[in-house]
Amino acid sequence: MDTKKKKSFFNKFLDFVEVTGNKMPHPVTLFVLFSIAVIVISEIAHRAGTSVIIDTMFNNRTKQMEYDVVVTSKSLMNAAGLRHILNTMTSNFTSFAPLGTVLVAMIGVGVAEGTGLIQASLRKMVLSTPKGLITAVVVFAGIMSNIASDAGYVVLVPLGAVIFLSFGRHPLAGLAAAFAGVSGGFSANLLIGTLDPLLGGISTEAARILDSNYAVLPTANYYFMFVSTFVITIAGVLVTEKLIEPRLGKYKESSGDVIEELNKDEKKGLLYAGISLLVFTALMLFLTVPQNALLRVDGNINPFINKGLVPTIMFFFFVPGLFYGIGAKTIKNDKDVAKLIGQSLGTMGGYLALSFTAAQFINYFAYTNLGTILAVSGADFLKSTGFTGFPLIITFVLVAGFINLFIGSASAKWAIMAPVFIPMFMQLGLTPEFTQVIYRIGDSTTNIISPLMAYFAIVVAFAQKYDKDTGIGTLISTMLPYSMVFLGAWTVLLVVWYFLGLPLGPGISMFM
Repeated sequence: MDTKKKKSFFNKFLDFVEVTGNKMPHPVTLFVLFSIAVIVISEIAHRAGTSVIIDTMFNNRTKQMEYDVVVTSKSLMNAAGLRHILNTMTSNFTSFAPLGTVLVAMIGVGVAEGTGLIQASLRKMVLSTPKGLITAVVVFAGIMSNIASDAGYVVLVPLGAVIFLSFGRHPLAGLAAAFAGVSGGFSANLLIGTLDPLLGGISTEAARILDSNYAVLPTANYYFMFVSTFVITIAGVLVTEKLIEPRLGKYKESSGDVIEELNKDEKKGLLYAGISLLVFTALMLFLTVPQNALLRVDGNINPFINKGLVPTIMFFFFVPGLFYGIGAKTIKNDKDVAKLIGQSLGTMGGYLALSFTAAQFINYFAYTNLGTILAVSGADFLKSTGFTGFPLIITFVLVAGFINLFIGSASAKWAIMAPVFIPMFMQLGLTPEFTQVIYRIGDSTTNIISPLMAYFAIVVAFAQKYDKDTGIGTLISTMLPYSMVFLGAWTVLLVVWYFLGLPLGPGISMFM
């Protein structure tokens, strides 16, 4: 097998991606440029008298549906537009839906990660697994690790190599399996993580371009992503054992790496964390499940889901993280807890900068009516060409995956794409929640072959520990089968879901 030709091919592809990606500005700068573009285009469209007719539109002021509504473009370069830019700049940022949800959730995740709970849980999971299931556990643990944001990259990816080596298997296969789960299965999970409220918040802002009352909940895609976890785990196991390991061959070099057993303090911490999590879960069930539960309003649980779910996610990580720290002695007093929270929020500076510029862009897009005009015009065009339905859905998956090669941040891409595609798909009868699912499939499956992904270079460094000749092209050639199979498997699941008309989450349909 001539691996050099394959590496040469992927290195050429990498060169193209790197050159193209390096020419692109930082996402913060991109949103500034996009905002400027909207300002200029709004003036041009306003002077040209650009307008569309919306067949049906919800009027938030009258709380009624309106028909044949004429929407005209508004300029940001006249007196009213300039006042809008300055007067709303602060409120655009502070009311940006993803901002508070992510920061609140990160308080709990930061404590769980800082005390060592997440790392200890991952080690416990793999140490308790039979040899025949180790591949599945590594991939599954990688998928589940995305609830803790980037923890999987720095903990599970190198641990995957050590685990495989300890079982006499090629360490790069273990690294690839873990990387595939962490990054390729980024949107799948059995739990609601920080990504769900983040994307849901952006989707909410985009949906309100047409319906100012619309809200996309963090649970919007839960059923689909729950099932996706098992689909991606199975796909990851098949690729690892049938394609990757045979290609890599037998690993001949030895290593002194071993998986460290949990020490006495860590075991005690996990016991404390497990008990506290059971108590917390029982308490939340008591407060939400009964018809007359305290967190229900007149028997309706939706108000709690709308506003109380994100704080619940925070406490879901905070409580066991706190008790783990007490048991494992990584927390000695309240100052340690405050420090961990501060450190967690301190890492969000880049996200805050991104949120500020993205909030301005989305607001300008909505104010000028350009989003509505593009959505209606695009939907009308697609309807006139007959290019709707599932062919359109598959195309959108591929477009999202392609864009992901150049813009690594899931939220940055969605903030750009959601204001255009969510209203467009709403006009075609598809819910914002379904549009979000389509995007998440494309966004996840190409993470592992994008050198512009923040942790890609770090994974290369991990791999070089076991093979000094490993380069970025080697990693891409190793991960490409995962990307292709994940894309195919997820698309098949989407086809089944679509034609069976299954709900995407609690009470969430695919169709308007």
